[in-house]
Amino acid sequence: HYLIRASDGLVTQLVPTKDTAWQAGNKTLNMHSVGIEHEGFAIKAGSWYSESQYESSAALVKYLATRFGIPLDREHIIGHDEVPGPLDANVAGMHWDPGPYWDWNHYFSLMGAPSGDGGAGSPVLAGQEITIAPPFTTANQPAIVYCTPTCATQTPRPANFLYLYSDASTSSPLIADPYLRSGAAGSTQGPDWAAKAVTGNHYVVAAVKGDWTAIWYGGRQGWFYNPGGQLTAPVGTTAQPVVTPKAGLASIPVYGRAYPQTADYTGTQVPVQTDTDKALTKYSLKAGQVYVPGGPAVAGDYFYAMNFDNSAPGDHTLVTGTTKFI
Repeated sequence: HYLIRASDGLVTQLVPTKDTAWQAGNKTLNMHSVGIEHEGFAIKAGSWYSESQYESSAALVKYLATRFGIPLDREHIIGHDEVPGPLDANVAGMHWDPGPYWDWNHYFSLMGAPSGDGGAGSPVLAGQEITIAPPFTTANQPAIVYCTPTCATQTPRPANFLYLYSDASTSSPLIADPYLRSGAAGSTQGPDWAAKAVTGNHYVVAAVKGDWTAIWYGGRQGWFYNPGGQLTAPVGTTAQPVVTPKAGLASIPVYGRAYPQTADYTGTQVPVQTDTDKALTKYSLKAGQVYVPGGPAVAGDYFYAMNFDNSAPGDHTLVTGTTKFI
């Protein structure tokens, strides 16, 4: 819907917010979000996002959040790299911007909603909900490789994530995403989101070993070095809502989009969407694993818009399903 220029933070509106923009690569996200594009490079030395962009974007997001009742948190203010692939064939090709060098701490501070780094330092316990809260300073400069196509380790600089290992040691392999590196360890490449716990996101602590913390992440435990809880912040002082398979279920499916089921299209003149009820087959939430919801359960839906002039049968019809998604 909006584009923000790097040189001076100029905001240009391209699509009215009452209309669906095609920004996310995911129909469900397009239907239920406002898209903001930032001119710049996820990884290119000397071409990072500008301060004027941060300031303009923060002001725009704060305005939109107030107007539409959107919470100012990382469950609702997300990067393109946090948009799920709708189906199996799409996951590996999803975007990875704004990348590891977008300063989420600074961005949320400009909105008057700090993302948690100021409250870090409390010891963590298994079952606790936490915010990932590394400082965007020289104290957090993980090694990052970028291939264009020649691979090179980038000059160290502050980054917005913590690497996730398969065990409580930096000698353990980084965790991998089954869509990106099937059967292999994760990598330190910038576009590889599989082993990165990004600033401001909420997770449930799976285990603690000394100075190491494990979170439930992508269907498994991901470990990161977190002495004294210095790189995390607790979420609230009371129990928070979580998602876990109910008793008797070995796992529950994960979907890349929230579409109605086949029967829900009956009588609408809207064609049933291809694979409308298909889950992402390489992901699942297994028994004993616990995750943080972005909000309450809502019915899946699909807005059919074949033509601008409503000339197709069923054009501009919203099909609301009977199945709810979290």
